[in-house]
Amino acid sequence: MLKRVAAITFILACTSTAWFILAHTIYSRTYESNDRLRPGVASIWGAPQTQRPPIAHFDREEPNRVDAGTHHTAVLLPIESSRIQVGLSLDYRQKGLLWYSTYVVNFDGAFKFHNAAGEQRLVTLELPFPAEQAIYDGVVMEVNGRSIPITADKHGAVIAATLQADEIATLRVAYRSQGLESWTYKLGDDATQSRDFQLHMKTDFKKIDFPANALSPRAKREIPGGWDLDWRYSNLISGFTISMTMPERLQPGPLAGEISYFVPVSLLLFFFLIFVITTLREIDLHPMNYFFLAAAFFAFHLLLAYLVDHVSIHIAFAICSAVSGFLVVSYLRLVIGLRFAVMEAGIAQLIYLVLFSYAFFMALSRARKPRKQAVFGIFQQPANTTVLENNILV
Repeated sequence: MLKRVAAITFILACTSTAWFILAHTIYSRTYESNDRLRPGVASIWGAPQTQRPPIAHFDREEPNRVDAGTHHTAVLLPIESSRIQVGLSLDYRQKGLLWYSTYVVNFDGAFKFHNAAGEQRLVTLELPFPAEQAIYDGVVMEVNGRSIPITADKHGAVIAATLQADEIATLRVAYRSQGLESWTYKLGDDATQSRDFQLHMKTDFKKIDFPANALSPRAKREIPGGWDLDWRYSNLISGFTISMTMPERLQPGPLAGEISYFVPVSLLLFFFLIFVITTLREIDLHPMNYFFLAAAFFAFHLLLAYLVDHVSIHIAFAICSAVSGFLVVSYLRLVIGLRFAVMEAGIAQLIYLVLFSYAFFMALSRARKPRKQAVFGIFQQPANTTVLENNILV
């Protein structure tokens, strides 16, 4: 008896090592391919985007204190108001064992600038692009409804317009682009004042999520398939951003690897149950039979590792369960008998292999869901944000 237990324990240890090797191989395939594929995804769909407000400035000639000459100083025009419309459409892309959260963004903003100088000025208006590695379609830059020729490079687009003394000009900018993982509107590099600011965002996905140190929307409305979100401030001073993190799909590669790491636990329970039943019924089941049962278990996860990047995880589970179950039942039918193979071994395998792995899959999928703060309407302002409403500190 002790020799048989020792032999079964040795088989369990050896097969557990095989599962650890399989899990490590899956992780290596996943993250090595990610290092190789992610730049390719970014080159096609763009990188994470961070949009900054447009900049308006003019050159003022001032006397030089060193000599009798003059020098030019750039004078910035503050933004008097901002009206921004953002539409985010999620589009998952799969490469290898990983899903990437790509999106299409439609940006449309109207910004008012006031030429407070007492004379006419030639004002340069710059729109920083949210990412250098991206494509921008349908770029529009208009001043008071008039289209102006655009000069652009990888950093942004630039136009020039003449503003009369005390004139308030409305700059409209719009474009359509593609990004990856997150979209951000950054008010400034440090604590920045934003007057009469409104940003309206519409998503076509329900699982919205805001990263740390981001401003939560002041209002929300659920729409079919997504959300309408509004950020409104009369006089905001903050160094935080307005950000949206795209929801992630459950990654099949890491999932298969994590399940493989915990298989020895289910195999131990299966071996223990089969050992108890065969001992009580005085069935002579040789340790090599346990080895072939372990091989049938291993077939489940080996097949799962190569199916999850080709078919749905649920279909992959069904196929792997059918193959592994067929191997166990057909083998034990020849060794012991059909009734034992189906009733005892088949049901035990269903519980300790299939249901155990599927329960682990469900636990992982729930653990990786995004935070619920937006869905349940719990919108809290970051602690280090100062908001002035009608010039009253709140």
